[in-house]
Amino acid sequence: MTTVHKMFAAMLAAALGLTACSSGGGSQSSTAPTSSAPGKQKVSFLVFPSPNLPESYWKAQVDLVTKANPDLEVELVSAPSESDRNDYAKQLAASGQLPDVQIGMQDLVALEPNLAPWSQEELTDFLCPTCGAVNGKVLQLPTNTQTIPNVYYNKKLFQKAGISAPPKTYAELLADAEKLKGKGVTPFVSGGVFVTSQPWTALLANDLYAKTSDWMAKRRSGDAKFATDAAFRSATQKFADLAAKGYIDKRQIGQDYPKTQEAFLAGKGAMYPMGSWFAAAADKSPIKDDIGVFAWPSDDGSLHMPTFTGGGLSVSASAKNPAAAKKFALAFQLQKENLDASVKADALFPAIKGYTPPSDTGPVFKATYDLWQQAQQSNATVPAFSWEAGDAAMLPGMQGKFWSTAQDLVSGKKNVDQALQFLDTEWEKSG
Repeated sequence: MTTVHKMFAAMLAAALGLTACSSGGGSQSSTAPTSSAPGKQKVSFLVFPSPNLPESYWKAQVDLVTKANPDLEVELVSAPSESDRNDYAKQLAASGQLPDVQIGMQDLVALEPNLAPWSQEELTDFLCPTCGAVNGKVLQLPTNTQTIPNVYYNKKLFQKAGISAPPKTYAELLADAEKLKGKGVTPFVSGGVFVTSQPWTALLANDLYAKTSDWMAKRRSGDAKFATDAAFRSATQKFADLAAKGYIDKRQIGQDYPKTQEAFLAGKGAMYPMGSWFAAAADKSPIKDDIGVFAWPSDDGSLHMPTFTGGGLSVSASAKNPAAAKKFALAFQLQKENLDASVKADALFPAIKGYTPPSDTGPVFKATYDLWQQAQQSNATVPAFSWEAGDAAMLPGMQGKFWSTAQDLVSGKKNVDQALQFLDTEWEKSG
């Protein structure tokens, strides 16, 4: 993470000092004034291109909105790095350069004065209008639900190791990992930034949140700590053991997010703990029919699906035309064509009343969506640790600390005691 942050700092300095890319293929300053066509209301829109959502995606979706709302003119501002988007957005806000509308970011949402609140009337179309609220204010549209993580697996590699079905308990998962390792197959594909932490989040869903759903509130009030909570320690020890047994290959943590995805799709590991958005890339791959999905199993086999609802657009409190910015954000989030595109491009589950996914989605998306529906019907959803929103989230900056600590546990740089003490120390600094 140190190298990543150094690289990001350099990119950020360059981006703030020079320009931000526009989706039109040229280069356009994120702060320099530009003229709008007569009768147009201009809105600047900060996006974070990723493997699933390149700049061409954002441009196409914005074009759909402006076609339906010809009074709007939207300037796309692309961040230099998707992986450190929280830091980038906070830096823009601190320097007075935050665009009018942004993809939701938890650290930015936590800095409440930066964002304009949404009224109850503006949120009537959303299934969970209070999700992610900060001090009773909704600052980010609660547009999408994601399950984080699922466990995607390569059916052929399971068969190679003599595994006929996904594991139902954690003991079975460990036994399967040992079988895979014995056949020379890496059990879990891992990588840098947030990817390494995915198994830890899954373990915390079962060992911590399934038993204490309000644990984060207790940590915020000081009634719980990382180092002294038995359930948190148990999940962390299990995570460290996965690396110690060689089920997570520490040599992979130098890979970036796109490389981890490529590695799994290339058969370089049997299981890929990842958010539901991976289903979009999986369904575009040649091996889509060989990819299955299951929920990370608990000790007793009961289902606990880590889930996040939020992820929508937010509007800057300093937007030059707040009404136009909100009009664009709502139109972008509620237009059916855009919602369908988000399902196909990023495997999102739109949390919009009356919405159903397109019938022509791929097999991996359908399996992932069905797994979430099963959890919903069984009342088996729990928060996804480090992905929570609003008042239920970690303090600003702690998400990145959690992710970097996961890498330190896998690499052996920190043992469990050191990792948990580090998180407590950093929490106190953040508070």
